[in-house]
Amino acid sequence: MARNRRLILSPPSKVWSLLSDGHRYGEWVSGTQQILAADPHWPAVGARLQVRVGVGPAVLDDTCVVRICEPERRLELEAKADPFGAARIAMRLVPWGENTLFILDWHALRGPGVRMHGLPVDYLVRIRSGMMLTKLARIAVHEAGDRTVDAHTH
Repeated sequence: MARNRRLILSPPSKVWSLLSDGHRYGEWVSGTQQILAADPHWPAVGARLQVRVGVGPAVLDDTCVVRICEPERRLELEAKADPFGAARIAMRLVPWGENTLFILDWHALRGPGVRMHGLPVDYLVRIRSGMMLTKLARIAVHEAGDRTVDAHTH
């Protein structure tokens, strides 16, 4: 299992607005090449997000299914990428003053990742997750700033 934490200098409502727009995952999920489809009721339980991930010519199509959704608090996905199996991606948003403590847990559920867990795999996942949280934080802070600027100029 890999766990990352990040204090995002933006309120949970702003961070949640990014999580609840399936079409925006490509902006912050590292390795995403294209969002192929997002169910219109994303992120309701059972909703699917189809994504093409990879680097260069090495690509595969991944399907994320929402397993748990508690708006502005918790979102858990099952990511399925054959032939690699499936993983649980759990995101928690904890109010921290006016900001958000974002906790991201990843662990393999099925497939080769279950047998290969441990230092090498967890380390790589932790690096990728850290990059994702940095991108997510930048977008959330930027958009919260834009809203503040708009509120003062109008």
